Amino acid sequence: MSNISPWKTTLLSLYYHASRPYRWWNRRNGQAVGGAPMPVVFYHRVADVGSTSWTISNKTFIKQIDWLQKHFEIISLGEAQRRIRHRLAGPPAVTLTFDDGYSENCQSAIPYLIENKIPCTYFATLKNILDGSPFEHDIAAGIDAPPNTMDQLRDMAQAGIEIGTHCHNHIDLGGITDRRVLYDEVVGPREVFEKELKTSVRYFAFPFAQYMNLNSDVFQLAADAGYEGVVSGYGGYNWPATDPFHIERVPVNNDVIRLKNRVTIDPRTVRPPRFRCADTILDRQLCTANDTNNAMAPLETQATA
Repeated sequence: MSNISPWKTTLLSLYYHASRPYRWWNRRNGQAVGGAPMPVVFYHRVADVGSTSWTISNKTFIKQIDWLQKHFEIISLGEAQRRIRHRLAGPPAVTLTFDDGYSENCQSAIPYLIENKIPCTYFATLKNILDGSPFEHDIAAGIDAPPNTMDQLRDMAQAGIEIGTHCHNHIDLGGITDRRVLYDEVVGPREVFEKELKTSVRYFAFPFAQYMNLNSDVFQLAADAGYEGVVSGYGGYNWPATDPFHIERVPVNNDVIRLKNRVTIDPRTVRPPRFRCADTILDRQLCTANDTNNAMAPLETQATA
């Protein structure tokens, strides 16, 4: 069931269709010169029970993916970085990611992506994978949502799903200054996953992923450890010819209309890039933040998981 009211769905639908000509014109001009922003979306849990703001039904997930396939080229995170870095012109493209690591995703959603050869990056939290404990936000919501097992991640990796890290304990890294703690949360899981899954782990995702949850030390630590990118999730787009080490993402909700609004670049949410990134690893830690008043603001309240 959609987590958006029927009247708001109607208003968003009217807005989307009314603004389509502008979106089409703007994207066409941007694509011609490699100047269109690259949307990267993130899911959490795809399931038909235990509804939460971070849960999407299997039916809605299939509808969203089918719509994306008709209107976008779905590309890997690595390919998205390549196009951002080199300002490559081309057809509209979008990248799929998952956060946390829910066992239920392997019942239908991930098999559907594998069957249709659709790339995605799957960010998993190590502690929950190892001990099978549910996520704290699910316990607080009173739902039974088991995490993935290592065997499930291994099967996904072998089938072509890229596995990334999402901390050891799924904690807020924003205010942590202890380098040992940061290393254990950011680099430690990478070492475990690479050993257990026999594959390279190239990307790290901040838990919670809002601006307040980011940490400049994490960007530097991830770069020093050999990560190829770090992702956030506060609703930003990725602008061509900027440093793609920091990849901004937009959330996906349990309806199709907000997905359409976000990935076709809602003109109400377009702002200057949140960060002006330099080419050096040292300067790209967190880059130079623009004034917070100019930050990208997502359409709706985002999931907190």
